[in-house]
Amino acid sequence: MGPRGGGLMAVTIKDILNDKGAEVETLGSTAVVGEVAALLRSKGIGAVVVVDDADDVVGLISERDVVHALAEQGDQVLLAPVVEVMSRDTPTCTRAARVDDVAALMTRGRHRHVPVVEDDRLVGIVSVGDVVRSQMDALTETADQLRAYVSRGY
Repeated sequence: MGPRGGGLMAVTIKDILNDKGAEVETLGSTAVVGEVAALLRSKGIGAVVVVDDADDVVGLISERDVVHALAEQGDQVLLAPVVEVMSRDTPTCTRAARVDDVAALMTRGRHRHVPVVEDDRLVGIVSVGDVVRSQMDALTETADQLRAYVSRGY
């Protein structure tokens, strides 16, 4: 992540999406769990946003959801609709949200992925890894600025 001119507190979800891209994988609510598993593997991602016919977010299904369902129900769950396995109370954020606020939301709710929504439209997704990377970059930038300040003397 490049300089933001404000350190850790000024970093927003928009900054993360600008750096990583806003591509987000979605599946319709009629998809089955096996399709999710195949998509997660082929794309190397940890979650898929589930949308309705109007492309509104109705839930999120993650690798963890699939593994738990397999452990509880066996391989027949691969033929079940995603709506039977997905998380429905998925929090969302906007591009303007501060990264530290989203990190707190993820930590409190133990969410690993948060869809980004603007004007009722899905515009991206951020993972806990994206958030941690962003915070580390901002902390490194702040430390570099402090070192430069101290090295100039008082």
